[in-house]
Amino acid sequence: MTDHGAQTDFRGRMSYADYLHLEKVLHAQETLSSSPDELLFIIQHQTSELWMKLAIHEISSALEAMRADDLRPAFKMLTRVARIFEQLNSAWDVLRTMTPSEYTRFRGALGQSSGFQSAQYRAIEFLAGNRNLSMLKPHDHQPEIMGRLEGILARPSLYDEALALLSRNGFDIGADAARTDWRESRQPNAAVLAAWQAVYAEPEKYWALYELAEKLVDFEDYFRRWRFNHVTTVERIIGLKRGTGGTAGVSYLRRMLEVELFPELWTVRTEL
Repeated sequence: MTDHGAQTDFRGRMSYADYLHLEKVLHAQETLSSSPDELLFIIQHQTSELWMKLAIHEISSALEAMRADDLRPAFKMLTRVARIFEQLNSAWDVLRTMTPSEYTRFRGALGQSSGFQSAQYRAIEFLAGNRNLSMLKPHDHQPEIMGRLEGILARPSLYDEALALLSRNGFDIGADAARTDWRESRQPNAAVLAAWQAVYAEPEKYWALYELAEKLVDFEDYFRRWRFNHVTTVERIIGLKRGTGGTAGVSYLRRMLEVELFPELWTVRTEL
């Protein structure tokens, strides 16, 4: 023991490194080129995957709370998800310090690997409600991952659960009330828009639903910023070249900017 009471003898005791398995974490960065900048690229993507793992955990927990009409913990979890995406946004600032010349030196070592193949990113989109089934294809060689993604698709999404809450509180949600095939992306409908408009017109009366709506918008706000920063970073580093995974690169990512997770919550702002 030190004079300040700090433990310094860890023989037979759990240390900080033991608890966090730092031996595994800090040895998971294996560069494939001689470029010193490849380590930045690997760490940026690995840390992003760790944050996404936490986002999946929090969104899944929020879904369970919403199904049980237990909204207060769901609000806390959704707030945490938004903050996670704030962290993910900050990561692009570090990667943008890499110049095109630096990236070119190790890009060939990436082979056909690409961020759009991230199973965790796909899980987040599926959990939120963007159920683009064509994006299962990059994972069909991995049965365990496919099983997890199909498990998400078999149940209502975050937005589906929000609409179910509207219904349980007496609102007409139109065609969404009859949905049973959760694998397919839903289409915006006028009844849901009218329901959210009623909530926003009288927030004091429908405070829990009003707060839920704002938590969802906050999440998507940060999610959109993450996508935009992704596009900007890619264009800054590789210009308009094709991505390593075969996508059209920047033009592909720009199309993704048009996807809305919670469409009626954005449209309602025009209607108020």
